[in-house]
Amino acid sequence: MSGPYLYDEGPEALHTGKPRTRNGFIVAMLGGTAAVAVAAVVALPLVKGSAEDQAREVVGVYLAALEAGDTETAGELLCEAERDRAEEQGVEAGERALGYAPLGTGEVAGVQPGELDGQDAQEVRVRWADGDGSAETTVTVVLEDGPRVCGSTPAG
Repeated sequence: MSGPYLYDEGPEALHTGKPRTRNGFIVAMLGGTAAVAVAAVVALPLVKGSAEDQAREVVGVYLAALEAGDTETAGELLCEAERDRAEEQGVEAGERALGYAPLGTGEVAGVQPGELDGQDAQEVRVRWADGDGSAETTVTVVLEDGPRVCGSTPAG
């Protein structure tokens, strides 16, 4: 190719050097993503609390709602199966929730792991103080869109 050039040397190729690889950047991005994922997994129980803490808290709120006569809140804390049973019986979920509570004031006495219909659950012992003495009930808590109360049996 001939012709007038701006510079005397002639046209040069635009990319004359050896191409650089960007493997370090890609490896750093993958490593950073993995580190964030591990940190999220480790931090989640710290933020939400353990299954035992969540069960203790939901039963505490449930008992406080029952004691205050707030059947709407207590009914919302029931699991789907209990809400369905209430619907079958033709009662509101809050009225169904009242069936869990003997007369008196309830207090969480302990929590242990359990199982309900093949699903992991927490069994929360509730001690009821009434005028004559105290009775105990075991309330089952399952993880269903958050911890939910899903059954109650007298402790034996």
